[in-house]
Amino acid sequence: MEIAYVESPECASGTQIGIAYEVRWEYAGTLLRVETVGGAARAIELGSADFFDLGYSAFFNSLPVWRDGLLEAGPARDYRMRFVDVPEPTEGLSSQRYEPLGGRVVRYRSGSFETDIEFDADGFVTLYHGYLERVA
Repeated sequence: MEIAYVESPECASGTQIGIAYEVRWEYAGTLLRVETVGGAARAIELGSADFFDLGYSAFFNSLPVWRDGLLEAGPARDYRMRFVDVPEPTEGLSSQRYEPLGGRVVRYRSGSFETDIEFDADGFVTLYHGYLERVA
């Protein structure tokens, strides 16, 4: 489960609760602070990556959608992401492809993983097929 508080596309914070962990994060454009409750805390710079991607967080899938207007059909875009794994905040670079299919659906690919992600009119994830769903 994740709860995200979004002030703008450059400022947000959230809490993830997994089966055996709780992670708190704060995002400020080029800086991501991640803390595992009772464990490690890190401040991670975006560096040469296009965007952050935090494991098990739907919020970060919205960042390329907002910046590049991916809610309508168009050409696929390739990104270099600063991927941060949880519950221990380790990081690395990840190649990801977002292909806007139209109707607020984006086909997401990373390595051999592929799925469609549905977004609301504001660009927030509503359904990440085979993975998660927003509840209201």
